Amino acid sequence: MTRILQLVSNANFEPEGRRILDTAPTSDEQLLDAYSQAVINVVEKVSPAVVNIDVQQRVRNRRSNNPRSSQEVSGNGSGFIFTRDGYILTNSHVVHHATKIEVALSDGRRFPAEMIGEDPDTDLAVIRINAPNLVAARLGDSQSLRAGQLAIAIGNPYGFQYTVTTGVVSALGRSFRSRSGRLIDNVIQTDAALNPGNSGGPLVASNGEVIGVNTAVILAAQGICFAIPINTAKMIVGSLIKDGKYQRSYIGVGGQNVDLPRRLTRFYDLAVESGVLVISIENGSPAQKAGLVIGDVIVGMNDQPITNIDDLHKVLTDKQVGVRSPLTVLRRTEKLTLDVVPVESRAIED
Repeated sequence: MTRILQLVSNANFEPEGRRILDTAPTSDEQLLDAYSQAVINVVEKVSPAVVNIDVQQRVRNRRSNNPRSSQEVSGNGSGFIFTRDGYILTNSHVVHHATKIEVALSDGRRFPAEMIGEDPDTDLAVIRINAPNLVAARLGDSQSLRAGQLAIAIGNPYGFQYTVTTGVVSALGRSFRSRSGRLIDNVIQTDAALNPGNSGGPLVASNGEVIGVNTAVILAAQGICFAIPINTAKMIVGSLIKDGKYQRSYIGVGGQNVDLPRRLTRFYDLAVESGVLVISIENGSPAQKAGLVIGDVIVGMNDQPITNIDDLHKVLTDKQVGVRSPLTVLRRTEKLTLDVVPVESRAIED
């Protein structure tokens, strides 16, 4: 026993708790330096892929009594290169009705761009430039986001090119109605400052991956800004590149993601733990005709589980137009199956 005590003593052993207490705490200066360095690393990695977009657009002349009267106006926004062969992701409202599009890169080069496709329902668009030596941003996974994590916005507000603002992911699963009247579901809310001209720029996580496409700001508020999740963009861009549009069917609901009470998932033996809460229903829509009401939670369609807005969008393809489809919903504590007949979605014109 004496031999064991001597060995322990000679080893200069200290309990784990003692070592923690003796460790000098990290200073505020070190924490701020680490935060600053994280932002700097992201900006250096992503900024070369961010572009300034100047457009000439033909818009309706609201001052004229002639409904066909239009005028040419100038505008600008942001975007980011997501493939090395020149495809750029931006907002639909930035390039909608554009007669001329010009893109400025971070190194000062300028190139004409062509419209590839747009989807007003998600406010996303793809344009393309023909240029060498392009840097593409890396796309992340918005499904893994958590409220409170760092968010960095890069864009060109009011023409001030490559402006960087930081904040956090304030909330997830929001719905936002744009100035044109369309309801955009499942958006990311952030307090990273956005201004006119930021539209279409990337919202980036601390690892340098794009997690959203900045799209809107509530001008009367402070720190309430929105971005389209990058997972939604991933689902859309393939069709925009191939067909110039994203074809979908439509049932006429606005919704947001919600978690389900565990007692309901167990009682009905549901395959999902979340669903889509119906927060609005358009008059005369297939949803209204099917008997859907505000407050219902959609958890399935066509025997496919619906856990979030993206799941519902994936089910509502062009193949569902005119096809009677079973819609599984929770209404308070009751599980119902409603028959809905989706119709062809038509983009809302600005």
